[in-house]
Amino acid sequence: MAFSFFGGIHPKEKKELAEHKAVQVFPEPDILVIPMAQHIGAPCKPLVKKGDTVTMGQKIGDNEGLCVPVHASVSGTVKAVEMRPHTSGTTMMSVVIQNDHQDTLCPEIQRRTIEQVEALSAQELMGIIREAGIVGMGGATFPTHVKLSSGMGKVDTIIVNISECEPYIVADDLLCREYPAQIISGLKLVMKVLGLKTAHIAMENNKPAAAKALKWELAPKDGITIDILPTKYPQGAEKQLIYAITGREVPSGGLPAAVGCAVFNAATCKAIHDAVYEGMPLIRRIVTVSGDIVMDPKNLLVPVGTCFNDLLEAVGTRENPYKVLSGGPMMGASQYDLAVPVIKGTNAVTILGAVNKYVVEQSRCIRCGKCIDACPMKLMPVLMYKSLQSGNIEEMKAQNLMDCIECGCCAYTCPACVPLVLGFKAGKQHIRDAALAAAKK
Repeated sequence: MAFSFFGGIHPKEKKELAEHKAVQVFPEPDILVIPMAQHIGAPCKPLVKKGDTVTMGQKIGDNEGLCVPVHASVSGTVKAVEMRPHTSGTTMMSVVIQNDHQDTLCPEIQRRTIEQVEALSAQELMGIIREAGIVGMGGATFPTHVKLSSGMGKVDTIIVNISECEPYIVADDLLCREYPAQIISGLKLVMKVLGLKTAHIAMENNKPAAAKALKWELAPKDGITIDILPTKYPQGAEKQLIYAITGREVPSGGLPAAVGCAVFNAATCKAIHDAVYEGMPLIRRIVTVSGDIVMDPKNLLVPVGTCFNDLLEAVGTRENPYKVLSGGPMMGASQYDLAVPVIKGTNAVTILGAVNKYVVEQSRCIRCGKCIDACPMKLMPVLMYKSLQSGNIEEMKAQNLMDCIECGCCAYTCPACVPLVLGFKAGKQHIRDAALAAAKK
């Protein structure tokens, strides 16, 4: 049974620009920049140095704790190990590789037969997933092996997220149409690790071709249900999707496992298949490159480490971009430097023109309440913003500011154009800084 979560909006989808474009293999660039931080948790420590020769799929960074390794997406020579611009808006230690265009495969990469995979235990599968550097590929980039490990014995419902509710983005839609067998295979491995016989694939009703492709790969004995949901943003947000499928509400500050659920992106499932059966780490992903000024929108299979500049050249623009986003227009991060590379969580590069440029001087809340109606977390953005203006940390906490998922629904509906999400991000950082300062006392 499908439930409709509270709030949400219906922005113009703009998916028609790229949804009929088949996935193209992007020509490997001469230079690739591989950041040591492509996941939530501790950044990797480089395992290579300038002048080293690397092979495709070779581990070039790793660390302990909440961390997964990163790998070379091409073969070639390490040109530098240095700080480079990152999609987060900071600089990050990165390995810069001069591509030799030979695609020499790392000798450690070996395929496994069906029989070999069936003989693997849950712990062995999680070890393979960890060593392949797999993270949540919908944007959150949480290490997948940690999510699986923490969910064992607690989770009774697996949900594969193919909502892809952001405008312009169709990467997961195309992934499902072109690689349905691999997605189902990866999902079955997740089910094996968590010891469950059933699972849900959740997608919005604007992806009929993807739903058809996945249904073709399923048999009744698989125990996998495809749930078609009404199109509504932000359906792909983890807590909203869990409610839409199960009717369960994740408590404030809680994780999906608290209500017996685990959510995985479709691209993550395919990456699990590739790691377990093909032995291939996560070094490539599909990226939608689209936008209102793009001349030839595309869905590209891109090596991790490809710079945004190369992608813009591949699609062309009718005018100089006003804004280039890593991700979609609702939650994507605006980039200050197009030398930033594609990382594991980059599902789209959205390029917007000057028509999107608008500035409201001294925008002020008119207390219309539209933000409250739109907030899918049932928060009070109008009061949250008031607490930000006062600078009162305790008041921010009282308004549950940390529960904000930064989806942008409030800002989208605000007739006064108040920069709500920008303010909430700053407020959350103030709370974190205050907690850190208190811990040091």
